[in-house]
Amino acid sequence: MKLKALLAGAALAALSTTTASAQEVTLRLAHWVPPTHPIQTLGIEPWVESLKEASGGRIDVQIFPAQQLGAAPDHYDMARDGIADISYTNPGYQAGRFPIYSLIEIPFHMDNAPRGAKAMHEWYAPIAEEEMKDVKFCLANPHDPGTFHSKAPILEPGDVEGLNVRPAHATMARFVSMLGGGPVQVPAPEAREAIANGAADAMTFPWNSVWIFGIDSELKQHLDMPFYVSAQLLLINWDTYNGMPDDLKAVLDDHCTPEWSQKFSEGWAENEASGRDKALAEGSGHTVNVPTEAQVQMWKDAAAPLIDTWKSEAGDDAEAIYQGYLDALDANDARF
Repeated sequence: MKLKALLAGAALAALSTTTASAQEVTLRLAHWVPPTHPIQTLGIEPWVESLKEASGGRIDVQIFPAQQLGAAPDHYDMARDGIADISYTNPGYQAGRFPIYSLIEIPFHMDNAPRGAKAMHEWYAPIAEEEMKDVKFCLANPHDPGTFHSKAPILEPGDVEGLNVRPAHATMARFVSMLGGGPVQVPAPEAREAIANGAADAMTFPWNSVWIFGIDSELKQHLDMPFYVSAQLLLINWDTYNGMPDDLKAVLDDHCTPEWSQKFSEGWAENEASGRDKALAEGSGHTVNVPTEAQVQMWKDAAAPLIDTWKSEAGDDAEAIYQGYLDALDANDARF
């Protein structure tokens, strides 16, 4: 009887294991750009397809674009609270909340988005365990370096004085204020309205997003300088992750790596770079203004105080953290 009971118990355990390992999950992924944006078509969709393939079809992902589950600035909290299982988040939409992360927003550090994504992942993933501990950090996704797009030419820092500018994030808003401009802080999906209704005279944006969001009819002057990046993050709800069987957790972990951050960022970076070619095209009606070396140095000098401010807000280890970021950029050939 004892042997029979043991065999029955073993069979039940095997059945339970098989049932668990065969579990299927459907994850809700929320983001805030249109479904036709290259973030979805060239980043999110290939990543989702790879998840499905690697899991033998047992991980399915429903994509909710265009702020369907919540406003763009709320996407971090949506992942934390389980409104979405996975969210595509721009932490820069919430000023001061993630002071260490905001280092990547300071101009003149990253000059290549895919390699910079890998560097940022390597640098920030351990930091996120504390600074973003109520979500699981998965991927980093900076855009191709962006610049100023405006109604009147902007070639040097003094040209920003008196302008209302839609900044990419909180750090750029601080920079605009330092230059004597007025920040008009709205998420990317609301940027065109701010420009069209006269609330803003200029904006900081990656190149092709000017066309993607239909702003090319409003802003026809462009500063030809790789200036800054805004880095979005793919974040996962902890309860969702912890509730998955171990083999599916492993599949997800395999898709949350520095290499995947680089791969995820490649298509969008290439697409954004194409916007500059559109502005340069004959008959486009757009003007691409090339700064002199002296003007570029003026911009660098104007932005330098942002580093000191960041260090004062990042805590006692700021110097080491900053050096760690520079080292990661150097190691991946992504430093400006």
